[in-house]
Amino acid sequence: MTLEALRKRLSEVDRELIGLVAARQQIVAEIGAHKIQNSVATRDYEREREVLKSAHDQATQLGLEPGLAEQIMRLLIRSSLTQQEQTRVAAQTSGAGKRVLIIGGAGKMGAWFGRFLASQGFAVQVADPSDLPSPFPRTTSWATSQLDHDVIVVATPMKVAAQVLLELAERRPRGLIVDIGSLKSPLRPGLKKLVEAGCKVTSIHPMFGPDTRLLSGRHVVFCEVGVPEATREARALFVSTMAEQLEMSLDEHDRLMAYVLGLSHALNLAFFTALAESGELVPRLQKMSSTTFDEQLKVASLVATDNPHLYFEIQSLNDYGTESLQALRSAAERIQRLVESGNESGFVELMAAGRRYLESRT
Repeated sequence: MTLEALRKRLSEVDRELIGLVAARQQIVAEIGAHKIQNSVATRDYEREREVLKSAHDQATQLGLEPGLAEQIMRLLIRSSLTQQEQTRVAAQTSGAGKRVLIIGGAGKMGAWFGRFLASQGFAVQVADPSDLPSPFPRTTSWATSQLDHDVIVVATPMKVAAQVLLELAERRPRGLIVDIGSLKSPLRPGLKKLVEAGCKVTSIHPMFGPDTRLLSGRHVVFCEVGVPEATREARALFVSTMAEQLEMSLDEHDRLMAYVLGLSHALNLAFFTALAESGELVPRLQKMSSTTFDEQLKVASLVATDNPHLYFEIQSLNDYGTESLQALRSAAERIQRLVESGNESGFVELMAAGRRYLESRT
């Protein structure tokens, strides 16, 4: 057969594949509806293992790379879970007839919450002075609002959120007030004022980005500030999802974020800064790169293209932030001393200690 004829056959197979995926998704929708009607959990890990094992075995029999088959099935499973989770959120709505105001709703996370709450039946309004587009009715200033909403979400940058919370305390809105700040240290005065004003307020931190569609395997942190009823209402917003809900104090949250966010960000900042100041161009380094370098470069590239103002706030506004930065500096200096002194046994023990620590997570 000619190359053109072979490509034509390949295109036919591709079309059949897409058709089969569409047929599979239709069955997934029916399964999702059945699960909702019969109060069955969205995710079934045993069933997922069966599907992956079946794909592995069939691929082996057909002479196909099993890893490729498993990778395809994992992608399809994830797509199926996303569809089922979104269907369940819409079906088990808690927002019908209720109104929500998202302050900073045109920003990335504000927009995510807008879509998420709209899918639950909430009537969403956005208050945002920026020129960013939003599909929801909006006002440039929340201060002109009557604040008679059932839920108010504060999704502004943290420095702005700190002031917004203080001003909300003066207005004493009746609805649930929720901030979604990555840190709680700068928000503490405003949260305290809201509690003192008798407002129904709680603080949460969605541990995922604005491009997230599936919440299975994702975490949402809830920080109790003295109004248990508010925390219960906030948790209820996520009850129909597969997100894992964690609860902790404001102090514990920021102490952990110093490492989860602060340390990981600083590490990548140091990595691409060292590269940039080395005089070596990335394309040249990539020609002889290793697996470790490639993976680190991917993560560092994501950090480098993210919001620098947010990253600075995460480093500078955390009451516990200097602890993790000092730990990073001390670790780098220790490695340098071990190498410069030729202390191989100390270097080996350093890696062994790290391996033991990382293995302890399992």
